[in-house]
Amino acid sequence: MENPSEGRITTEARGHVFLMGIDRPRKMNAFDLPMLRALIAAYTEYENNDQYRCAVLFAHGDHFTAGIDLTQVRPEHFIPPPGGIEPMGIYGRARTKPVVIAIHGRCLTIGIELALASDICVAAENTRFGQIEVKRGVFPAAGATVRMITLTGWGNAMRYLLTGDEFDAREGYRIGLVQEVTPPGQELERAVAIAETIAAQAPLAVRATIVSARKSVMEGAAAALAALLPQYHELEKSEDAHEGVRSFVERRTARFSGR
Repeated sequence: MENPSEGRITTEARGHVFLMGIDRPRKMNAFDLPMLRALIAAYTEYENNDQYRCAVLFAHGDHFTAGIDLTQVRPEHFIPPPGGIEPMGIYGRARTKPVVIAIHGRCLTIGIELALASDICVAAENTRFGQIEVKRGVFPAAGATVRMITLTGWGNAMRYLLTGDEFDAREGYRIGLVQEVTPPGQELERAVAIAETIAAQAPLAVRATIVSARKSVMEGAAAALAALLPQYHELEKSEDAHEGVRSFVERRTARFSGR
């Protein structure tokens, strides 16, 4: 029998798409330490396996997550083992492949930070977000104080970081946290469809796009612009770039190999 005090992360391969499921529904998917470690392991497996071109993070049960079990998990627990991929992208090796996140129900603290650290967010209409750390005497320590400002703007970020007020999926869409809102129960299907579309593109080109965009955010526009031509010329040497040109000339769908 499953121990309700511990959570797990389910994983499933659907072609080139890798699904990661938060699975502790009897505790509203609140993150304990085993679950956090399992999520780090799942992200690392995704990054290391060339079969997977896009991942989808979702949750089993009625809610995405009630947040972190503060009696078990501390910020330093996010630091991965050597070579590991930390889901928030703060510590360790940087993730180079895209993640689409599907959210429903309650999505508190770490749930929002996982959304901010992902690349595309799909939320069901019944989602209730809350960055409630200030109500617990602490502040978000997994990236929200940095990424929410970049993504939503200072005022929108402070509106929720400083009050701990909850907001719904439509408000998440308005401020830019959410890219698509679906009826309840359709968020995972839509997220998988987006991931499959991404996975059908040239994998090296997808990675290069993420690297370029991340450089702009982390190092500034000037650094990203200066790197454009070297990155492009390196990418056009790939087999996939040649296949992209051939498919265009031959008027057919490209068959990308990731090389």
